[in-house]
Amino acid sequence: MSLTRDLRKLGARSWSERALLLEAFIWLGVMRAAIGRMPFRRIAVRLGLTQVETFEVCETSKVCQVTCIGWAVRVAAARTPWQSTCLVQALAGMAMLHQRKIAGALYLGIAKEAVASQPLAAHAWLRCGDVILAGECGHERFSVVSCFAG
Repeated sequence: MSLTRDLRKLGARSWSERALLLEAFIWLGVMRAAIGRMPFRRIAVRLGLTQVETFEVCETSKVCQVTCIGWAVRVAAARTPWQSTCLVQALAGMAMLHQRKIAGALYLGIAKEAVASQPLAAHAWLRCGDVILAGECGHERFSVVSCFAG
């Protein structure tokens, strides 16, 4: 996408959507740096995550807010100058949920590739109730190895 088109699209957004995009962009940078500098368990502790799966239903009043957070993370991740992997996106989304005191579940999964010479593939995704905020594409082919709720 061109910078001009992106700026035009941004200008058409509301101030609250722009703020959400900026927040997502910042959290993506923070989480990208954190992953490179500290073990995952320390990041999880700082986000208040516990290694347990939650099946909490997202309150109807918060579904719109949760959907907007997922949108902001995906849009910002596509435009970062660094690589915003699925784990970076899931952690950024979890941080945004955590700030709003909304429960979410971060899943870590693996899948054996069809080609024997290929190593295991890993994926992370973030769910809040029935809404998948980040990492939705292809998550079904991964077996859950660990789940963190916060």
